[in-house]
Amino acid sequence: MSEMSEPRLHAPRVGVPPENRRQMLVKLCWMLIWMVYLAYPISDLFGHHGTAKTVFGWLMLALFLSCYVSLILRRQVRGTAITWDRGHAVALALMFAVAIATSVELDDNWLALFTYTAVAAGAVLPRGFALPGVIVVVATQVALGLAAGTDHTGLAGMALGGLLGGLAMTGLQQLVRTMAELREARQAVAALAASDERLRLARDLHDLLGHSLSLITLKTELTARFMDQERYEEARSQVADIEKVSRQALVDVREAIGGYRRPKLAVELAAARTALTAADITIDAPLSLADPRPGLGGEEEGALGWALREAVTNVVRHSGATQCRIRLIEDHAPNGRLGRVLTLEVADNGNLGKQTRNSPHGNGLTGLSERLALADGTLDAGPASGKHGFVVRATVPLRPETAERNPEGQPAAGTVQE
Repeated sequence: MSEMSEPRLHAPRVGVPPENRRQMLVKLCWMLIWMVYLAYPISDLFGHHGTAKTVFGWLMLALFLSCYVSLILRRQVRGTAITWDRGHAVALALMFAVAIATSVELDDNWLALFTYTAVAAGAVLPRGFALPGVIVVVATQVALGLAAGTDHTGLAGMALGGLLGGLAMTGLQQLVRTMAELREARQAVAALAASDERLRLARDLHDLLGHSLSLITLKTELTARFMDQERYEEARSQVADIEKVSRQALVDVREAIGGYRRPKLAVELAAARTALTAADITIDAPLSLADPRPGLGGEEEGALGWALREAVTNVVRHSGATQCRIRLIEDHAPNGRLGRVLTLEVADNGNLGKQTRNSPHGNGLTGLSERLALADGTLDAGPASGKHGFVVRATVPLRPETAERNPEGQPAAGTVQE
């Protein structure tokens, strides 16, 4: 497909540092929404205290906000890469001290600061200390509120809000850590898969070339001896054998390299999941799609792999879609032909279908159609039946063994692999 639109700007993801100023602004806006609870202590600074206490209140509020914003900003900018350090300890301790001092010296409206302190504790304290830290902060809030004679209903509401906020942040940080570990595991799996492929190629080349090169070496030595003995006809025969062996070795190497470069359907499915997830596109694809398929030859699987790669690339780059559906459908061959076929279907809900409704296919689909034709396959691509969406269907023939159905439950004609 030709490029028809710019990639959309993705929303910031949880636990991932913002990639640009826009994402940073979005995260800051979400953080500033919760500043609404500061209306209680701020309102207490207007006409309720003398000059000294009012100045004290403003200074404490400024110190509290600077500590809180610095903690949250460091967490947002550096994501999960940030670790507990002395700066965290100082900022959190200052927030806790300011919340106590203002609640004692000014008014119980300042108990609201404990809510932010509980959230900050849940966000930055190390694993194992976050939950106890939140409980200590909320317990201090309740104790000071009871000592000040705060209304029990209002105090319970503030304490519950601080506790739930701190616990939610603790759970969120655990989720962020888990997501980071999953990303690392995914990268490790990809690296191991690449390493396995390199080992496979090295093993295949060793098996293919080891015997051939050894045979060529022996025949070359034999040819040299025949030449020294002036047995030219026998030497000429050995040279002909060397030529045949070298040509066959070249064919074997080309076949091995061709198999190495041919995409595997299971690998492309895993790559598609990674690409769509990274683009914030919901993927609807059963895990069973990666299962081996009897009768699917190497050339046919490679053609479907290229089709999946091209289709998913265009969904991510050009469609503006929010959902992508991937299916493998096994059915009888069309037009009355014998045998069965396997169809890869990739459908999205983006705007690419509307844009291409009256335009020809781009180079990507043209090249893909040619690849499928080499495997006796066909390509059908175009707008979905609704107002939005684009559908790519790549069909390849299955080899005869799939026609033999066992009684244990192979897919029936026209069924979709779920």
